[in-house]
Amino acid sequence: MKPRHVLLATLIAALWGFNFVPIKVALDDFSPLLLAALRFTAAALPAVFFVRRPAVPARWLALIGIPLGVGQFALLFIGMRMGMPAGLASVVLQVQAIFTALFAALLLRERPGPRQIAGMIVAFAGVALLGAAQAEGGSPVLAFLLCLAGAASWGLSNVGMRRMNQEAREPVDAFGFMVWLSLVPPIPLFALSLIFEGPGAVPDAVRHVSLAGVASLAFIAYVSTLFGFGAWGWLMRRYEASTVAMYSLLVPPFGLVSAAVFLDEQVTGTRLLGAALIISGVAAGSVRLRRTRPSADVALSPAPPITEPVQTR
Repeated sequence: MKPRHVLLATLIAALWGFNFVPIKVALDDFSPLLLAALRFTAAALPAVFFVRRPAVPARWLALIGIPLGVGQFALLFIGMRMGMPAGLASVVLQVQAIFTALFAALLLRERPGPRQIAGMIVAFAGVALLGAAQAEGGSPVLAFLLCLAGAASWGLSNVGMRRMNQEAREPVDAFGFMVWLSLVPPIPLFALSLIFEGPGAVPDAVRHVSLAGVASLAFIAYVSTLFGFGAWGWLMRRYEASTVAMYSLLVPPFGLVSAAVFLDEQVTGTRLLGAALIISGVAAGSVRLRRTRPSADVALSPAPPITEPVQTR
């Protein structure tokens, strides 16, 4: 990769890692389901009026948008609202790469190789260690499990992305797909917010919203989502998926550092060891060791093992 493109890939990873800080801040002003609905609404509007719809059947927007938007982000936001630390959430979410390989084996009959299986074992050992540390630290274990379920939902959407790319007659533009996909989650998310958070969620958010909350929502929707995925897709079209995907492994370190600096989150030795095992397992299972023919697939997530790419998430 050219030096300026290396810097761009590193910048995207830094933005995605830092993104967990604005999420935590926004959750002080917005209820989790409402925040998820607003995130996708802001990402879709008004961009959808200026971005050409990708040439894919509408069913793929739903089949990918529901697990990605309603599953991943709703579960992640609820988990973080319940007490999951932002830094640890940035690590646990990367297990999506392992879930992607598992779902691909079940749904697409893609057999994981020995290196992938070893990576899964190492990554899930890290997950177990973080879960134990979460319980010992007095943090809600349910919050941890919800974030893990969010990673599984992300992995399911990655498999949908993989299948869509296999059927597509031409490469799918990541930015355009993300904009149009963002039209799918708001309605079910607003409905779930109305059911579980009550009709007062919106008025309450309007009354108590702060400038920090609005700025955080804008960062999540425009910087992390539209710029991040758009630039990531641009790199994916120019370089091998495996080359670009390696930079997604920088997301957890940036997430841990950002949470420690801006949210004063403590990182214990046990948590560091768990994070190291997850990152090592994901790297072992998803990063190619040899150079192969460039891929035309497009990744949506930051850590693509099988959507060669992933995304991915």
